[in-house]
Amino acid sequence: MEHMKNVKSVTVAALLVALAVTLKFLKIAITPTLEFSFAFLANASAGFLFGPFVAGTVGALSDLLGYVVRPTGPFFPGFTLNAIINGVVYGLILYRKPVSMQRVVIARLINTVLISFLLNPIWLSMMYGKALHLLVKTRLIKAAILFVPECILLYAILKLVKRIASDSALLPQKSAS
Repeated sequence: MEHMKNVKSVTVAALLVALAVTLKFLKIAITPTLEFSFAFLANASAGFLFGPFVAGTVGALSDLLGYVVRPTGPFFPGFTLNAIINGVVYGLILYRKPVSMQRVVIARLINTVLISFLLNPIWLSMMYGKALHLLVKTRLIKAAILFVPECILLYAILKLVKRIASDSALLPQKSAS
């Protein structure tokens, strides 16, 4: 939270919100209720750089602004809650910790299970009346295909973010690799 007293940190957090909104537009729709997006990269970067509170805020703001800029259906606050939880999980696992594949896998696994397998199917079932088990089944297939590539991509991005943030003094010097 001390980061938000620094203009550079606030600016970077705002840029991560803008990046997340932009990345949401580059989503790949697999079915009407299943899509792939790169927005998790911005939320994870916010968690790594600024911790759970700021990452949750970045998630909420990017979800709300993304809806305002390009609504893709009815607004449902459950998806905003998902974005907050997503950021908080990344912040809790990645903030002020060395970038490691193990941490990336743990963070992606928690978010995949909690959001993709549990919350998203509940929200979609509430909104569209679809059978919960069918919604979970399609997400299991998506996760089986995309989990490893997402982890590899996130690991590479976090390594890059760490290097850039270290060079620009966004990270404390005591932060490990």
